[in-house]
Amino acid sequence: MSDQILIFDTTLRDGEQCPGASMNIREKLEVARQLARLRVDIIEAGFPIASDGDFEAVKAIASEVQGPRIAGLARCVDKDIDRAAEAVKPAGDRARIHVFLATSAIHREHKLKMAQSEILKRSVEGVKRALGYCKDVEFSPEDASRTEPEFLAEVTQAVIEAGATTVNIPDTVGYAAPHQFGALIKHLYDHVPNIKNAIISVHCHNDLGLAVANSLAAIQNGARQIECTINGIGERAGNASLEEVVMALKVRQDAFSGYQTNIDSTQIYRSSRLVSHMTGMIVQRNKAIVGDNAFAHEAGIHQHGMMANRETYEIMRAEDVGRSSELTWGKHMGHHAVGKKLEEMGYKLSEEEVRRITDQIKTLADKKKQVYDEDVTAIVEGQFSEVPQVWKLGYLSVMTGEIPTASVRLIHAEKKEPIADAGTGDGPIDAMLKTIDRITGLHGSLTDYSVKSVTRGKDAVGEVTVRVTFDSRANVSPAGGETKIVTGKGVSTDIIEASALAYLNAINRTLYEHRRTAETEKPTL
Repeated sequence: MSDQILIFDTTLRDGEQCPGASMNIREKLEVARQLARLRVDIIEAGFPIASDGDFEAVKAIASEVQGPRIAGLARCVDKDIDRAAEAVKPAGDRARIHVFLATSAIHREHKLKMAQSEILKRSVEGVKRALGYCKDVEFSPEDASRTEPEFLAEVTQAVIEAGATTVNIPDTVGYAAPHQFGALIKHLYDHVPNIKNAIISVHCHNDLGLAVANSLAAIQNGARQIECTINGIGERAGNASLEEVVMALKVRQDAFSGYQTNIDSTQIYRSSRLVSHMTGMIVQRNKAIVGDNAFAHEAGIHQHGMMANRETYEIMRAEDVGRSSELTWGKHMGHHAVGKKLEEMGYKLSEEEVRRITDQIKTLADKKKQVYDEDVTAIVEGQFSEVPQVWKLGYLSVMTGEIPTASVRLIHAEKKEPIADAGTGDGPIDAMLKTIDRITGLHGSLTDYSVKSVTRGKDAVGEVTVRVTFDSRANVSPAGGETKIVTGKGVSTDIIEASALAYLNAINRTLYEHRRTAETEKPTL
């Protein structure tokens, strides 16, 4: 058996299912390009049947991203498989269709209302239909960790006989414990005669904080593909964290002798930063590998040991995961020099975007003493979060004190004429948001507000992320009236201004999505 571990990244599918973490097509493309630079083996680009937007994103990634195989998810339903096949077709020989059907007793009885025999039949039919479109087909028995081991072995054998090239064993609800999950993978190897005709994969969730541990236990018992996400984002408590799985295998070769991945670990930190910015999912400071504190040492005894020998308190170097920054930016750089450096950093930008970014760098250089790579990264990635600006910030002034007051002037894209208003609130940000609501006619409620420093220093750029829901008065509620969380992001050396930009980004995203949905739903005559 090969000791090569394939990394199947599902940040763009399972990761994006985290509430408030949705991305537009441009953002997904940039994440996919970064995943290719990271050298993941498979990118699960989305669930094409879910929406037109998901379909277009998968198709765009399949068309434009080179290197990894591109997978589209589908239920064992004909229309799902047909739609997924159409979306991944541009990837050619790198196309993969990933079909799934639940197998556990609780799902059979309460969700599917199917007997075991029907589950077997549908699973085989789904694999065969997918094979009619491409040669690389993965099958997942959903909730495998709670499925009877004997039935799971029967399903696995049947789908491999049908032609599945990969069989994924999901711990869908994060129920498994490492010793039990490892034993389940071993059980399959012991009881499925044709198991060596397919790659065995695992997809672990983190509800008990055991996703990475379960993934590593699965590797030790024969799994050769790990499904994971950048920063461990995903449904509920998230998925196995790609960076933790990869670095565990790399650092602990004594425990995982011979196992290796294709991942370029020096791209890990950049991938983490990009996904955090695109989704608005802030990485906790003490997160393993990529958290701000991962390589920080404050205790005196630790600092003394580090000065004597870094290995006393560090099991890996910051450089191993790409955590380094050089001061190379200034207000005297021309757009050609900026464009060349951005290209070296891996960004694919139009000339107009490079010029706009150059202007922003120069403006920032006038405001702070030193401009770091992280500052520029925040500016560039802000471009990917942009949508057509229906409302643009023209002027902002706030006063604190006994009665916090905000004066705001916004510019409407069509009306052109500035609209100004002023108002009070419980604090300067509350006053500013209420004033924006009155001007735009939208009424948002913050479900989350976070601010972080992009770089160090008193003049550091601040990055604000907001999650907002808009009520029915805004006339932009999703179909069916369900509440949808919209994420907005803004950066500035002024936190109040960054907050205003983030809130306006959420408003513009909402208006853009509402208009696009309305156009999609127009009847064709």
